[in-house]
Amino acid sequence: MDYKPEKLKKVISKSIPGFPFKAPTWPSSVSRTPKPSKLGANYDTEWSRTYPVRMVRSLFLDGVARPLIKTLIKPTVYGDDRIKDAPVPVIFAANHSSHLDTPLLASHLPIEYRHKTVIGAGADYFFDRTWKAALWSGLAGAIPIERNRVNRKSSALAETLLNDGWSLIIFPEGGRTPDGFGQTFKAGIGQLAKKSNVPVIPVYIKGTYDALGKNSRKFTPGPTSISFGYPLYLGESEDVRAFALRIQKSVDQLAYELETDWWTARKASALGMIPELAGPESKGWRDEWNRTKYKAAKISGSPHWPKTD
Repeated sequence: MDYKPEKLKKVISKSIPGFPFKAPTWPSSVSRTPKPSKLGANYDTEWSRTYPVRMVRSLFLDGVARPLIKTLIKPTVYGDDRIKDAPVPVIFAANHSSHLDTPLLASHLPIEYRHKTVIGAGADYFFDRTWKAALWSGLAGAIPIERNRVNRKSSALAETLLNDGWSLIIFPEGGRTPDGFGQTFKAGIGQLAKKSNVPVIPVYIKGTYDALGKNSRKFTPGPTSISFGYPLYLGESEDVRAFALRIQKSVDQLAYELETDWWTARKASALGMIPELAGPESKGWRDEWNRTKYKAAKISGSPHWPKTD
């Protein structure tokens, strides 16, 4: 039999169309086990916590992100005195209105937390492409978090990092608000606090929705605010869902403080009269707006909510 390379190549090319420029097809009669994806919740972020990458991230955070944010959205920080004696690590639980929330909060954490904090980011959004996963894990210290279902790998990674002394920024709403109003905090924040046995610091971020909301088509520079609350600890017999609700109410109180003052917010809290960012009193007209005006505005190309303040 003639095994000359030229002849053998012709034989193979006829039996495998496109060879050698295309991969051969898999026989339909042979079962095939797909390789697990290396993206999403399976993306390995360990490299992003090595010393050289941490140094680059620190330089970027302090030398680029922080000055740029100060120039464009002029943040004012409140309540940093409330956490000056807080332990390390902690979980920072914040409301979520914009992609600006992450760099804004990460660059304005107190110095004892700033350079050893990871950010819980949606595995389906920030880790669906290799370049996005590398960018967010490298420059922001993000780790993939499964938002739509329970994922043991995601929760185990967050718990391990907290036990290793890393603080965590997480947005318990699970995603950006579509309309500027708050959303209910998910119970996962309580479960994570229970497993890691670390306190949760509630954080309220104001102004980022006006600057770059979920439905915004352009960036609008403007002032923003960050307000830190007192550390919260899970009670011995407290349900994790109840704890998530307590964290949410603390964020509501921080929001009310910025709208009024500390004393007014304390009195309202004692009377159970703090307006909820995701409260039922606002949902009726919001639902009606979604059914009519808002959908019409989206069709006309202007998907912005009216200013209510």
